[in-house]
Amino acid sequence: MATLTVFKFPSSGGAQAVLSTMEDLQKQELLVVHDAAIVQWPADKKKPKTQQLHNMTGAGALSGTFWGMLFGLLFFVPLLGAAVGAAMGALGGSMVDVGIDDDFIKKVRDEIKPSTSALFLLTSNEVTDRVLEALHGVEMELIATNLSAEDEQQLREAFEED
Repeated sequence: MATLTVFKFPSSGGAQAVLSTMEDLQKQELLVVHDAAIVQWPADKKKPKTQQLHNMTGAGALSGTFWGMLFGLLFFVPLLGAAVGAAMGALGGSMVDVGIDDDFIKKVRDEIKPSTSALFLLTSNEVTDRVLEALHGVEMELIATNLSAEDEQQLREAFEED
């Protein structure tokens, strides 16, 4: 099963730096990155910028649809003008019924502020100790994950040790 994690960084470039580390770890076969996306909110911008990363392992169009929908729900970012923006709002209301939790959407949206960034990762087959070692000293906060409560607590404790 793939693990979805969302990390927040205190700078607009933090997510990109950690994504580069994750790509290096993937090359070393220490984890598999199925897909990823970044939200960056530079201090001088009115709204965040999103970047969906495709074809990291051949994810395809369904992955792009998922990330586009998620960011549309999270940040009310219209894709093709006002008409699509309205459609995204309607779609957002309907998506609650298919598994994207309102609390998750609100929690992530509330965390991303100007001068911050977030990294959404869909991974599997992590060699946990090596991944944590590679991220040692990186200032970041775990916002959300689909891990069990026990596994999530262990991950939070591992990041707090830095």
